[in-house]
Amino acid sequence: QVQLVESGGGLGQPGGSLRLSCAASVLSISTYDKGWYRQAPGKQREMVARMTTSGSTIYADSVKGRFSISRDNVKNTVDLQMNSLKPEETAVYYCKAQSAYAYWGQGTQGTVTS
Repeated sequence: QVQLVESGGGLGQPGGSLRLSCAASVLSISTYDKGWYRQAPGKQREMVARMTTSGSTIYADSVKGRFSISRDNVKNTVDLQMNSLKPEETAVYYCKAQSAYAYWGQGTQGTVTS
C-alpha cells in the first residue's frame, strides 16, 4: 500500500525556519511528480512547491525565495525547507505524489507564532 508520511511540523517563530520531510513507501519518489501543499483554517488547499520527475521546481509566488523543495532518491523522501516564516503560513502541510494517480500524506501541522 502506497504511503506518504510527513514529519517535521511543529512550532516556528516569525522569521524562523522549519523543515518538513515526506517519506514514501512502495512508490519510488523519483518517478513521480511531487509537491507540498498547505491548508490554513477556513481556506482552500493551495500548492506551495512542486518538483517534476526531471527536477524542475515550481513555487507559489508567496514563498519564492524563502522555501525550497528537494528530493533524496536514496532515502525516497521529498523535503520542504521553509525560511523567513510568517504567521499567516500556519497551516496543515501535505505531501503529494502524482503520476497516473495522486497520493496524499496525512498532513503535518506547522504553526508560526511568537
